[in-house]
Amino acid sequence: MNIAFFLLPKQEVVCLTWDSTLRQTLERMEYHRYTAVPILDKDGQYAGTVTEGDLLWYMKNSDGQITFENSSRFSLRDVPLRMEIKPVSIEANMEDLINLAKVQNFVPVVDDMNRFIGIVRRSQVIEYCEKFVSREPAAESSGASS
Repeated sequence: MNIAFFLLPKQEVVCLTWDSTLRQTLERMEYHRYTAVPILDKDGQYAGTVTEGDLLWYMKNSDGQITFENSSRFSLRDVPLRMEIKPVSIEANMEDLINLAKVQNFVPVVDDMNRFIGIVRRSQVIEYCEKFVSREPAAESSGASS
């Protein structure tokens, strides 16, 4: 199956840029209730994913210098990303998508020039796999009666 079938297109995905402030990042994540958001560079290429944990550790390690009140003075580009959320090419196969979805809440999807074109949510991959798992018990029970 083509992974484009599962794609949530870029225009429907909440994204940030490196120039986003910490406050913008926090407010956008809170408003949409997301724990992780893709970051795009100025050319629209996938640059990484920021997580709540990245923001919390960055603020904690600032020794009180960064608060929510002054968070608009700090840029997302200063936040170290602790997790490498890997993208998948739109041309990738389902096995590649499933392997990434096992360890990521969503899988960023890029075109052949690494431009971000959307995401595939892990829940969609699980729903796809569930169809195959729910067929197995019927096949196993018919083979077990022989």
